Order: sequence, then structure tokens, then C-alpha cells
Amino acid sequence: MNTSFLKKLDLHKKNEGTWTGLKSYKSEAFIESHSPVDGNLIGSVSVTSKKDYEKVISKAGKAFVEWRKIPAPKRGEIVRQYGDELRKYKEPLGQLVSYEMGKSLQEGLGEVQEMIDICDFAVGLSRQLYGLSMHSERPNHRMYEQWHPLGIVGIISAFNFPVAVWSWNAMIAIVCGNVCIWKASEKAPLCAVACQNILHKVLKANKVPEGVSCIITGDYKVGEWLTRDRRVPLISATGSTQMGKIVGAAVAERLGRSLLELGGNNAIIVTPSADFNLVLTGALFGAVGTCGQRCTSTRRLIVHEDMYDEVKAKLTKAYGQLKIGNPLDSKNHVGPLIDKMAVNNYLNALAAAEEQGAVFLVEGGVLNGKNFKSGCYVKPCIIEAKNEMPIVQHETFAPILYLLKYKGSIENAIAIQNDVPQGLSSAIMTTNLREAEQFLSCAGSDCGIANVNIGTSGAEIGGAFGGEKETGGGRESGSDSWKAYMRRQTNTINYSTTLPLAQGIKFDL
Repeated sequence: MNTSFLKKLDLHKKNEGTWTGLKSYKSEAFIESHSPVDGNLIGSVSVTSKKDYEKVISKAGKAFVEWRKIPAPKRGEIVRQYGDELRKYKEPLGQLVSYEMGKSLQEGLGEVQEMIDICDFAVGLSRQLYGLSMHSERPNHRMYEQWHPLGIVGIISAFNFPVAVWSWNAMIAIVCGNVCIWKASEKAPLCAVACQNILHKVLKANKVPEGVSCIITGDYKVGEWLTRDRRVPLISATGSTQMGKIVGAAVAERLGRSLLELGGNNAIIVTPSADFNLVLTGALFGAVGTCGQRCTSTRRLIVHEDMYDEVKAKLTKAYGQLKIGNPLDSKNHVGPLIDKMAVNNYLNALAAAEEQGAVFLVEGGVLNGKNFKSGCYVKPCIIEAKNEMPIVQHETFAPILYLLKYKGSIENAIAIQNDVPQGLSSAIMTTNLREAEQFLSCAGSDCGIANVNIGTSGAEIGGAFGGEKETGGGRESGSDSWKAYMRRQTNTINYSTTLPLAQGIKFDL
């Protein structure tokens, strides 16, 4: 395996000093990062101790005092420069994402492109942090609102998007005047170090206060320091619903803010008028892209009985053409799962489906041999099931697609789609305008994302990203998501010579 991209990203066998990116320290513990592609050791990253965590918080707090005073457009200019650096490093960083996480190279490059895109978005946003002006009911008074930065923003990211989701949060938070502490997934720590190395160059060149962007590394215990810390007013966490409930409770206990982007159990509805080419493309990529390890991966395909047999036959045939292997080889469609724990979860889901009476249309299993020596490669599978089965109600982060049949009207399909605890992404394949509009109406999909004639997987940075129910209710990236990273202040100015009081109260002064 050619890993020359590691040198281009200034990554070495041991990466120390990751807590600010500007000064190093000597660590006693390291996390080793092994690639799910071939099982090889990529490198190791120092684990943040409690003592070093306190240094991070102190540095970030001091940096915030200075950073918030810098005009937002100037903060945007620094983000613009970071976007330009990402353009230079897109190829090696995309290769690292692919190699450390296991997604296809095109998906890895696409993830870096999302970082570039959010930088562009944030640059424009730096001149659009608008507040409102309101008419006062009192004469010679003016009312308006403005938005101020919160302070330290804690970002907890997941392994499946090891760079993009951080950037969605960090670039917006930074132009808003906040400073960021990033707790990256311990399953893809080198991606975080690489991003910090690139950003460090930009911050240093602009003489930005040390601590505007920091990373901390370790397991869930390090994340707990962040979520329980009253000095961190906002925690943005991406991960499983189980993790989100723990984070949300910890942050709520101290009356902090949390922005949660959690699990999905996403469905595509296929109606009788659907375009078959769109169905097959959307369902196939949605289910097997990133080896089913996207929060927006298609888990359920809800097909009308009139189309069911044809969809089943064509999709089963399409699965037979999938190529599984090294994700850095552009000929392969599917790479590995992140690790052997994920493989066990996959196998447990298959066993549960069989026990609950599901029928396997495309068999699953673990792949072995010299091309799959990491033990993390599995077969994407299709399972005929019923929506009420416990395993269908559960999100399994793996390439398992449940095929479900519906009868009658579109209302029945929507009811099936909504009848799961999660509410992230959804889609309908139809050429019927009425069905499309009904799906998007208040009586339609209950998800944060609802698409027509595209799949569930993927999102553009211009729109707010997130979902409802057990997906957490948070929104990241575009639209007016920036408001989550700021505090609103209402201001009233009296430019008269009197001070009118409420309800006509007067003092004899």
C-alpha cells in the first residue's frame, strides 16, 4: 500500500502535541490507528490526560477573549484561507480519510470537498450574521437584536465522517466568534491531526491567538470531561442515539446547550409511478455507500405491491455486480466496515433478522482471503422483512437493506416510513406530483430531511442537516444553523429625556 500521502500531511508514527496544534507535550499513552483496509498500523496519536485537558480549556478560554473582538469578516478571511489550503491538500487528505476510515476514495475526496464548500459558505456567512430591528411601543425608543458568540464550542465527531462533520461545526462556530475543542473519534484520530496540521499553518500565519482550534484525543472518558464542563456552553455531538442520550443528559444537567445529530433509520418509498433507473441508483448507493456506515444510509426500501417483484428482481441482480475490496481502488464499490466490533454488530443483526422470520434475498457474511485480511469486509445483503420486526426498528451501521411491501395509498407507505424511533432522512420515488407534495406536507415524512426522486444518502451544505425524534433535533451546516452557535441579545435604546415605566407607574422624585 502506497502511503506517501501521510508524509504530505505531516503525519508520523507518533503524533504528539495535538492538544492545540501549536505547542507539543510528551504523552505517556497513545491510541494506535489501524486501517480497516489492510489491518496495518498507520500511526499513533497521544491520549489527552486530565492535566492536558485543563491546559486546553485554559488556552481556549484565553483565545476566546481575543478572538471574539476580531470583526466577523476578518474571521471569515481566515476561514477562506483554510479553504484554499484544503484545496491544495484535497488529494492526500481524501486518501487518508479513505485509508483510515474505509470509505471509497471518491467518497473520501468528496468529504474533503464538503470541507471546502463549508469554508466558502462560512466566508459569506461572516458578513451576514444579521439581527432584527423592532418598533418599540415607547416613544423615542429603538429596539433591535444582535447575536454574540457563546465561547468554547465542544465538537464530538464520529468515525464515519472523520473530517467533514467537524468542519460543518467548526467553520461556522469560528466565523461566529467562538473557539473550538474537537474530540474526534478514537477510530479515526489521524484525520483530526491532519486537519489540525493544515489549519495550524493558517492560524499561525495570521497570528491568531493560540487555542482558537484545539483537539483532544481519547475514549469516551475524554468526551465526558468536555460534556460535563460548565466552561463549554455548547456541545455538538454526532454519533449513535445511545451516545446522544448520555451526552444530552449530561449537558442538560448543567443547563448547557447541546446540538445532537444521531442515528437514522432511513427509508425510500417506491410508488407505482416511480422511474426505475432512479430507484435502483438511489437505493443501491444509499444502502452500500460507505459500506452502510452513513447516518443517512438507506436502511429500508418500502415498495408498492404493484412494483415489488420487479424491484426485488432488479435490485438483487444489481447487488450481484457489486465489487468489494480496497476502497482506494476506484474499481471497487464497497470498502470495509470500520473495525471488527462493527463486523460483530453486522453478524448479530443478520442472526436477529433470521430469528425474527425475515427472508434473505441476498445473503450476507464476512469475506476472507488475501484481499480481505483485515477481517472487516462484509457482503452487502438484502432482507425481506416487516417493519414491526425489532431488528428493522433498530439502526445497524452496516450494509443491510430491508425490503418492505406496502399496499394501497401513499398514506400507508408514509405510515410505515414514520413508524420507527429515528427521523433523519427520507425519500420518495414518484412521478406523481400529488404523491410528492403529500410526502413533503405536514402530514407526510416526519424526518428532518425529505427528498423526492433522490436517495436518502448525502446532503448539500447549503441546507440545515439533522433530524427529529431519536435523531436528536439538532441542525448543522447551512441555512440559519449558525444561530445555534451564538446567543441572542435584545437591545433597547432610549434617546428621549424621560424614562417611561411599565403600566404607567410613576415615582414622585
